[in-house]
Amino acid sequence: MRIKRIFSTQHVEKEQNTIDISLLDKLIEKYKGKKGNLIPLLQGAQAIYGYLPNEVFEHFSKQLGLKLSDMYGVATFYSQFRLKKAGKHIVKVCHGTACHVQNADAITDAIKETLNVSDGETTPDGMFTLESVACLGCCSLAPVMMIGDNTFGKLKSTDAVKVIREIKLQEAN
Repeated sequence: MRIKRIFSTQHVEKEQNTIDISLLDKLIEKYKGKKGNLIPLLQGAQAIYGYLPNEVFEHFSKQLGLKLSDMYGVATFYSQFRLKKAGKHIVKVCHGTACHVQNADAITDAIKETLNVSDGETTPDGMFTLESVACLGCCSLAPVMMIGDNTFGKLKSTDAVKVIREIKLQEAN
């Protein structure tokens, strides 16, 4: 049996290039020629843009001679790096042992349903990104979630949903 490859006839638009790549110049100047510069370069670029757009990798490759495969390898290995834009509010739900035992899964599920996203996704309006994390270091407050710098502990799923709704109301006003 022969399988025929089907090519899409739809035109897929690339994200408009709104990245000001010149913002990387000072970062490149600071780390150029230094051993072990990859992680600080990626951290600096992410601090500038909020995530690591493809243009960053291409620019670092051209300017510093870094291999694309090495950069993507590091960026995908460490959870601190983002390859997609994150929402304005990053909702981190702890799934460490203490939180897991206290039913963190129910909190994550309630937030998924409320925001209509899966873990790691951002709402279409760019307002929220949901992330399950290994530990937030607040075991005595289990189960815990963080939104920005705010920590919410001893949660029930209804509490978590209430916090999300309050943020939505504040943003609407």
